[in-house]
Amino acid sequence: MRLPQEKNAVQLTSFTDYGLRALIYMALLPQGQLTNITEVTEVYGVSRNHMVKIINQLSRLGIVEAVRGKNGGIRLGLPAEQIRVGDVVRGLEPLQLVNCSSEFCHITPACRLKQVLAQASAAFLAELDKFTLADLVSQNLPLRQLLHLSE
Repeated sequence: MRLPQEKNAVQLTSFTDYGLRALIYMALLPQGQLTNITEVTEVYGVSRNHMVKIINQLSRLGIVEAVRGKNGGIRLGLPAEQIRVGDVVRGLEPLQLVNCSSEFCHITPACRLKQVLAQASAAFLAELDKFTLADLVSQNLPLRQLLHLSE
């Protein structure tokens, strides 16, 4: 039995979903304040192992700064105003929607689907590029309350 899906919904991988959630959490902290992976995993109820992989990728992208040492932790690597949602998705999400290799699909030489999907993907990312991490968290008291963060 198939569950009904929301009309016009785009599904991101859980990797990207939790990456965005981790960034939202860090963006709500006072600028420069460190947190740690354990705290982020507890807030969202996700596996620590999964979050470690996500934070490592965000760190490689320069979006998260990982501070080593006894008093280390993680924090945003850039101001929230400079982190575009589209850039995060590009860095975390495998954006190849279909495998159009002639090895896997015999209609590839005449198929126009790849071009249509590429245009749709570009439009999706262009829309996400209109928003920064700061746009998602600025003056969002209900979000702060849900994450148990004081103003």
